[in-house]
Amino acid sequence: MTDLSDLPPVWSGRGVPAWPGVPLVVALALWAYAVRHTDVARLDDYGLVSALHPAFWAGLAVLTTGFWFTVRDARRPAAWSAAYVLGLLVMERATQAVLYPTPLYAWGWKHEAVIDHLLTAGGLQTADQVGDMAVYDQWPGFFAAQAALQRLLGVDSVAMYMAWWPLVSSLMLLLPLLLIYRTFTEDRRLIWTAVWLFYVANWVGQDYFSPQSVAYALHVGVLAVVLRRFGRSAVRRGRPRQAVWTVVLTVLIVTIVISHQLTPGMLVVCLLALCLSRRYRDWVPVATTVVIFLAWCLTAALPFLSAAMPDMIRSIGDVGANVETGYGATPTGTGAIATSWAARLLSGSVLLLAAVGVLRQRVLRHRAWPLLLVAAAPLPMFAASSYGSEMIFRVLLFMLPGAAFFAAAALLPKVRTLAADAAAQQADNRQADNRQAGNRQSGGSSRARRWGIGTWVPLAALLGGSLAFVPAYSGKDRINYFPPQEVALVRQLFDQAPDGSLVVAANRNYPDAYASYWSVDHYWFLDDARSHVDRIVESPAATLARDMAGVERPGRAYFLLTQGQLANSEMNGQLDKAQLDRIRKSVAASPRFRLVAENSAGWLYVLKQSGGAER
Repeated sequence: MTDLSDLPPVWSGRGVPAWPGVPLVVALALWAYAVRHTDVARLDDYGLVSALHPAFWAGLAVLTTGFWFTVRDARRPAAWSAAYVLGLLVMERATQAVLYPTPLYAWGWKHEAVIDHLLTAGGLQTADQVGDMAVYDQWPGFFAAQAALQRLLGVDSVAMYMAWWPLVSSLMLLLPLLLIYRTFTEDRRLIWTAVWLFYVANWVGQDYFSPQSVAYALHVGVLAVVLRRFGRSAVRRGRPRQAVWTVVLTVLIVTIVISHQLTPGMLVVCLLALCLSRRYRDWVPVATTVVIFLAWCLTAALPFLSAAMPDMIRSIGDVGANVETGYGATPTGTGAIATSWAARLLSGSVLLLAAVGVLRQRVLRHRAWPLLLVAAAPLPMFAASSYGSEMIFRVLLFMLPGAAFFAAAALLPKVRTLAADAAAQQADNRQADNRQAGNRQSGGSSRARRWGIGTWVPLAALLGGSLAFVPAYSGKDRINYFPPQEVALVRQLFDQAPDGSLVVAANRNYPDAYASYWSVDHYWFLDDARSHVDRIVESPAATLARDMAGVERPGRAYFLLTQGQLANSEMNGQLDKAQLDRIRKSVAASPRFRLVAENSAGWLYVLKQSGGAER
């Protein structure tokens, strides 16, 4: 256990015990005003950043400042720090749910379609039947749980609460994070500053409605159980309790393994890393994880893994290819590039602070050595797979619990052991009283010490991180937000498309893209070889008509172009606006296509069928 040496109180007056609540209330009032006066009807390439009312930024600055001056005073109850962290989550994770009338992220809509099929069909399809959807069928834990929750709540669709999932999944992480940090320190300032930095640095966007969000929370929960209940001191306190915690651990691991593909692998490397520490040389957690993971991979997930294994083997050791972005994933345009750099600078700053904390805090480096191992453990995964060009983001995500802890340590005074604190506690209290009396006498010099570099530099770091989170997290909302008109257009398509139909679109970035995926085929031409994309750009209507031919009655072939597809193509370096306009105008002018529907968010065409009446 470790603790931090005392910081001088910011305000020592006894007559204002409730002052920590003032910045919190002001910040939330500014946030509420901002969301009422923010218009998201027309998002530009900076996403939500340029759309937000200035009051939001002022509120976030007030919240961060209030948190810092509250958390650094050890005499303030921990409840105040917790209240500020909850305020941060509301401002950073609930703003989009309040502002946008429809849920974000095409992937979230995709998961909604899987749950809908599970409820309507009573089960999931086989790998042969659903193609690239097999990964969901062979890791169904999250979807089965959400289907049960949907029925329990009596809602028509998980879209009713999908927009609030980032806030829910972030709250799920709070308890395991607190348990992990309390394992290595009892100082509330270090604990809550680490929690704050964790949430601020977690811009990766895996908190949306997805199996990863729940699996990650369970992953952190497993680490909390292992760190607190499977160390040497815990084992010495009694073996019967270890049996209980092994059962708890098994339940958590099974839930992770049946819900997500990557998280069990990350958990294995983290638990193996802990075994390098003599304090956690207990092989029960890692053996349990490996056995359950292998059992699932060799049974339920075997069809998918058998098909994917050759590519997975080829990617092992190819670090350069595993971390590079592929075609269609390169930020293009001032807004997209600025957002990308904000995310990089935020992550780099937190990792740099973590390195400073490791070097600076010698006592903490020794006491929290297992947490340092956990933070470094995901790094070898760069050599294992590209994970669809996302491995670099996932590695960062799994490093964050440890990195945030040591980054927080860099912002606070040097650490001393709790053994020393126990002997010096009463003396410290007397010295604090003496300082207050001395401050009244020495006025100017005391204020200089109180408001010195140890106050303002950490505050600037917290402010910079909190503000940078917004562009890093929501700077691509032009891609991720689908207005109600786009949702209506896509639903009109699937309401009329007969079984066996084909939907052709530029890419899959539109709502309900996987609606009726078990009975309607899809073709996203920007996923095709670049040579074929060039042919479509050169002769759009003729090339698309050939691609869409061959659909047998009663199926139809539809061409869909929406606002979300345009934004994704432009901002990720696929086709620009002029090229996409050329494709749309060519289809509109072609006698082989008929306009079915259009609105401010897109266009829907159908390929005319030769022979018979045209519907």
